[in-house]
Amino acid sequence: MGVSDSGISLCLSLHIQSTGKLQTRALGWGSEASDVAAGERMQTVQEVGPQAALLALTGSPCGGKGPHDTQHSPNGPSFPVPPGQLPAPSPPSAAAMSNWRKDPLGASSSEPLKVIIIGNGPSGICLSYLLSGYTPYVKPDAVHPHPLLQRKLSEAPGVSILDQDLDYLSEGLEGRCQSPVALLFDALLRPDTDFGGNTESVLTWKLQKERAIPHVVLGRNLPGGAWHSIEGSMVTLSQGQWMGLPDLEVKDWMRRKRRGLRNSRATAGDIAHYYRDYVNKKGLGQSFVSGAVVTAVEWGIPEPSGSGAQDPSPLFQVSGFLTAEDQSQQPFSLCAHNVVLATGTSDSPARLGIPGETLPFVHHELSALEVATRAGTVTPDSDPVLIIGAGLSAADAVLYARHYNIPVIHAFRRPVDDPGLVFNQLPKMLYPEYHKVHQMMREQSILSPSPYEGYRSLPEHQLLLFKEDRQALFQDPQGLQKVFGLSLVLVLIGSHPDLSFLPGAGAHLAVDPDQPLSAKRNPIDVEPFTYQSTQQEGLYAVGPLAGDNFVRFVQGGALAVASSLLRKEARKPP
Repeated sequence: MGVSDSGISLCLSLHIQSTGKLQTRALGWGSEASDVAAGERMQTVQEVGPQAALLALTGSPCGGKGPHDTQHSPNGPSFPVPPGQLPAPSPPSAAAMSNWRKDPLGASSSEPLKVIIIGNGPSGICLSYLLSGYTPYVKPDAVHPHPLLQRKLSEAPGVSILDQDLDYLSEGLEGRCQSPVALLFDALLRPDTDFGGNTESVLTWKLQKERAIPHVVLGRNLPGGAWHSIEGSMVTLSQGQWMGLPDLEVKDWMRRKRRGLRNSRATAGDIAHYYRDYVNKKGLGQSFVSGAVVTAVEWGIPEPSGSGAQDPSPLFQVSGFLTAEDQSQQPFSLCAHNVVLATGTSDSPARLGIPGETLPFVHHELSALEVATRAGTVTPDSDPVLIIGAGLSAADAVLYARHYNIPVIHAFRRPVDDPGLVFNQLPKMLYPEYHKVHQMMREQSILSPSPYEGYRSLPEHQLLLFKEDRQALFQDPQGLQKVFGLSLVLVLIGSHPDLSFLPGAGAHLAVDPDQPLSAKRNPIDVEPFTYQSTQQEGLYAVGPLAGDNFVRFVQGGALAVASSLLRKEARKPP
């Protein structure tokens, strides 16, 4: 199954030790769709820098001006403490907090954060890397296999990619993504990967601390986002080499960990570990706050200063809470000039909207089948498990059930020969397990003798309702109604992003504001070379929210955002 960035809810404990560092420890996991075997549930403790921890825990007001102390990381860049953070662990006074809450987008005398990134999956991690002063340059002796791109790159030797015209560089590139910047960055990192080659990246990375933009990354989970919620042994849809982030190839990391790829693909557990390790190795931890749930993002225009000048960009207020060790919720509220949405799309499973869908035997996550199997409530002798959907999540569920000899009824609305089915887009040599499911869907229907014992498919069937006695009523293409007895139901028909923290749940930001927000069909409308919202200055979206659904391509959005923010900083007067 291919997994995108997302904010999967989970409960984290936070503890400030005598060292002044905030630690997060997983207490429980919420899992959406996945694979056949259980991965480790407890994850290694992730430390984040004390300044970021303090910022989150105290919720420093926009109006507070802290000294521009320098914070140092033993493994990465150091830069002034972002304005808006408190330099000492004493929270602001009740009176100050009260006054700030009354006027949250307050006076122009406030010094908010430069950037808040909401979401700590691959998109957020890559953007944090670029904003921490890591700067891409073309290697002096590199020759790109794409002649047109090579000619353009040679026109500006010694100039960072972040400082070049991304529109110009990406013109003429083609590939498996609609975003020109995503294609550009992918071509620079993996020059000939789509042709089976393994040419090294033409980029070299320099840490230039003076270019760093102070920022905070807020995530519900440990760094890596939704990857920590997926069964550890699940094999990634994309090739392992495509899961990597800049300047740390997955194959090199796995070699050092004495791990190997399976048919060129990695496990979800390895990738989750890789992303967490990436944040540590690159010294980004001081900017990450795990266990943070954002509940509201609001914006307005700051009032003029005493001189009458006014910053034309809006000021954002980001509010939410952290779950403390005693399970209490510690509120925070932060202000920033720019907000980047990097939450992915797996927060809210899609629903059928039919009667009985809320009955206790109807679930929207593969983990429900895993739990039932371990508990012995679903066995080979049980009534069939009904799996609804024709995507990779549904295929994962079929494979899981088949592994444990659990009988399955597999229902989906499309015809089995529909060219739009995802199975038709996957090479058979790389994904034999998914093509086996597709073969089963094609060759087996409920009306024919079963070549696959314990499996029945219901193509082009419409599910009408569920009954309390664990029955499902279907209507076939000819209008005939059928009833089936079931032990469990899994509705695996995709998911939607949860942007309930935005005004109007972010509906007005979509390409078509009158339709539901969807990563595949109706993403947030962004400028193609900055990824800034076309509807709101200072608001950016990356990853699946902007229509980029694979890790190898979400990094282009991070490049576009970083380039845009650096240009904004360059335009500001000293």
